[in-house]
This record gives sequence, structure tokens and C-alpha cells, in this order.
Amino acid sequence: MDLLEYQGKQLFARHGIPVPSGVPARTVADAVAAAGTVGFPCVVKAQVKIGGRGKAGGIKVAQNGAELEEHAGAILGMDIKGFTVGEVWIEAASQIAAEYYASIIFDRSAKAPLVMFSMQGGMDIEAVAQETPELLATLHVDPLIGFQDFHGRRLAYAAGVPGDQVRPVGAFLARLYDVFVGEEAMLVEVNPLIVSGGEVEPSPFGPMYALDAKVTLDDNALFRHPENAELRDPSAEDPEEQMAHERGLTYVKLDGDIGILGNGAGLVMSTLDVVAHFGGAPANFLDAGGGSKAEAITSAVEVILANASVKAVLFNIFGGITRCDEVANGLIAAFAQLKDRIAVPFVVRLDGTNDVEGRRILAEAALPNVHTARTMNEAAERVVALAKEGPAA
Repeated sequence: MDLLEYQGKQLFARHGIPVPSGVPARTVADAVAAAGTVGFPCVVKAQVKIGGRGKAGGIKVAQNGAELEEHAGAILGMDIKGFTVGEVWIEAASQIAAEYYASIIFDRSAKAPLVMFSMQGGMDIEAVAQETPELLATLHVDPLIGFQDFHGRRLAYAAGVPGDQVRPVGAFLARLYDVFVGEEAMLVEVNPLIVSGGEVEPSPFGPMYALDAKVTLDDNALFRHPENAELRDPSAEDPEEQMAHERGLTYVKLDGDIGILGNGAGLVMSTLDVVAHFGGAPANFLDAGGGSKAEAITSAVEVILANASVKAVLFNIFGGITRCDEVANGLIAAFAQLKDRIAVPFVVRLDGTNDVEGRRILAEAALPNVHTARTMNEAAERVVALAKEGPAA
């Protein structure tokens, strides 16, 4: 789950990381009131879960009330890379002497957290990593040992940090690691981490502040962090993914036009690969889970067909815990409930527990535009052909 910038900063503040003061606002009037609390000059920052806000005009400095109203009115409702700005963060302006970069991400290949630090903050870190990799210091941390003082010193020296800032950098990275572990995050990123040019309160981090915050939390761990679960914003999520979440389905929207349903993540992944092998483009990953009942199948069909790009649907069921007759009954129920919305062909492959009974049920139901297949390859090849032919197939 991705957090908005100000939500990430509030999370940082809970762990003692210094951040500029600020107030969120959803309307121009709220922004004016927030500025009264924060003071001038202040910064109006679009709150969307995407980078590049500054280049898109989503971050503006206001010197007075008139400028604040103008900037807030322009930014609220703005489209930034497909994300509509529904909220802004009114933040006290900062005096910046230097900009650094700091992040911790879970490196799946190394099975360990990867800490990154650079003095080249405030810019695309991907460009730094590609063009001047020597300016980006990196270090894997053994989860059993955790982040130690010498880790911070090593990263600071490797990045070329001035001597008087080595300990503050190390202290900041240690605290950022506490956030990463304590909140069960997949990513915590500060870009830029600023060295303030103004007066600051004494702290272990010297004059350093987190001027930005990018945080991705592990969805699977939210049950242990109810305060973080409350930060989830369903309105900002893809509508099909939100619909699937409400129905307890594991669903990821993709860019293709062939709807996919399977029972078990491994089978669904294999189905995506086979469809792609035959020249098709999957529109989604949808795992109905083991032991799928008729109600779950009906919900799955509704979610798949909510995507207007879908031109054909493939059911690939290998019955173990899941009974193929339950899947067949679920598909029949789905056609009865959604008959006015089903205008695309379905290909159904049933194999395993009660597969003969399942195929018999489908044959007797004689559902319009539903095709059966005995093997995964046969089903994938058929659905790709039907998707290319169009809904009238």
C-alpha cells in the first residue's frame, strides 16, 4: 500500500524523524486555513501517489494569501500522469543548503533490506544510478543483525559526505531503518533529505529534515498495524482492484484484453504465460483461491467484466480442493445474474475433482458463447483466437 507524502511524513514523525510542519487540505478554503497555521512563505504540494509532481506544476511556493489561493486552486483537480489531485499539503517553506537522497527497499533477490544513500538528492535517482553509479552508496543489511552504527559511517564515507555530517547521516539512516522494520514497509524513501540553511532545533540528525516521504507498506502485514490500515484510500485505487478486494479476490489489473481466472497463484501465472505464448495479452491476474464456491466464481466474473477492455475470458481450473462442478454452477449463476452484461466469449478448461460432472453441467446448461477445452494449451489458443475475432464470435 502506497502512502501519500504527508501520510509518510506523519509516519516518520512517529519515529522521531524531523519533518517540516504542515497541514493537509482538500479545498481552497481549507488550504487558506492551513496556511494560517503554517505561516508564510509556505509550499502547496499536490498529494498523489506518483513522482514528478514538481515538473508537472504540482508544487508551488506561496508568499502570501493571494498566491496561496491561486496555487491551491490550480493544483486541486490537476491531472498528474493520470492521477487527479484531490488533496494538497500546505507545508512551511524550508531553507535548503544541500539535498541528499536516502532510501531503504526490500531486495527480493538478496532477501535483505537494501540501504541507499547519495549526496545527489532532489533529482531522479534512477539517472544517478545509471549515469554516475559511483555517487550512489549501497549496502545490504542482514535482518538478523539490523542496522549498525558502522553501516551508517560506511555509507556516508562512500557517498563523500563532509566529516561533520557523517554522524548525523548515520543517525538518520538508522532511524529510517527503524521505520522500515517497525512499520513492515517494502520501501521508505526520502528525496530530498535536506540540510537546512536556517536555524534548527538540536537533534541527533543535525540540520537534516525529510522534505519528502515515499512509503510503501506491506499489505499482508496491515492486520498488525491497524493505524496504518486506516490510511488506505479506496477512492484512489483502481475500481476493478477495489471491487475484487471487497469480494476477497486476489486480482491485479493488466494491460491486455483477455480476462483470466484460475484457482491458485501458480496456475494463474502459468495461464498468463501460456496465453502470451499463443499471442494473447492478459487483462488481469485473478486467483479465485482453492475451494472456490459458486458465489466466488460469480463475483470473479463480475470483476473481470468490469474491465471494458476485456474481449474474451479464460477459466483455467485444476480441481483439487476446488470442485469443478462448483465452478460450473458458479459460471451458470454468473450468466443468470449478469446476462445483460456478458457480451464476450468464455473458454472454460476444467480438470481434476469432479471435472466430468462440471463439463456435463456446462453442456446441459448450453450457455451462449461458452466454449470448453480439455488442456491448458487448447484453452489458451482458443481464447486468443476468440479475442481477435471480437465479441460476436
